[in-house]
Amino acid sequence: MEDYIVRIVVLGVISWTLVFILIRKIFPRRSFNFCNRIVSTIHALVGVTLASLSVQDWSCPVNPLASYSSPQQMRILAVSLAYMIYDLICCLFDGPISLDNSVHHLVCIIGFVAGLTYRMCGSEMVAALWVTEISSPFLHLRELLKELGYKDTDLNLVADISFAVIFAFGRMVGGPYLTYVTLSADNNPLLIKAMALGLQLVSAFWFYKIVRMVKYKLFRRTKVSKVA
Repeated sequence: MEDYIVRIVVLGVISWTLVFILIRKIFPRRSFNFCNRIVSTIHALVGVTLASLSVQDWSCPVNPLASYSSPQQMRILAVSLAYMIYDLICCLFDGPISLDNSVHHLVCIIGFVAGLTYRMCGSEMVAALWVTEISSPFLHLRELLKELGYKDTDLNLVADISFAVIFAFGRMVGGPYLTYVTLSADNNPLLIKAMALGLQLVSAFWFYKIVRMVKYKLFRRTKVSKVA
């Protein structure tokens, strides 16, 4: 991995940590998780914006395939790698460790490191960043609303459904396509292929959990409406 990329990652971890500390100062009465989710939302917005700006041709966003990463793509991946390292550390301090969330973080970190080391698959990895982060603001919004006292409200239900729909589109439509093009390219490193497949499997597991969540909430809302 090149020296300037290492510097971006180190500076990025420090910067994300400082943002978290600042938010804790702004919202001293809110939970650790609440403040961390605001940081995560900021990263999602930054990641999606940078990924969108890096697209060379929107008629074929994932282009060129299986090629060397551009300096711009390398910097975007380094910023997100720094965030994933920061967020994994935060997860260790925020209550019980979630196995699926930890696996997700490790797969992403290894994937970013592999992509930055080999300098390959920049287009695919930036597209994967866009696909995975596009639903994140809605994921965090639904949890932020709960702590703000809007649990089981229509607003929270809208956030739940919005998250589920966007997650399904990104992870279960765009995700399989990116996994396919990554696995089918002969010159892609094996480690990057393995991480692409691992991320898709984690996404499929989460999709299963999200479908169950939405079905439960809609069933409960229908049941309450009938009783009323």
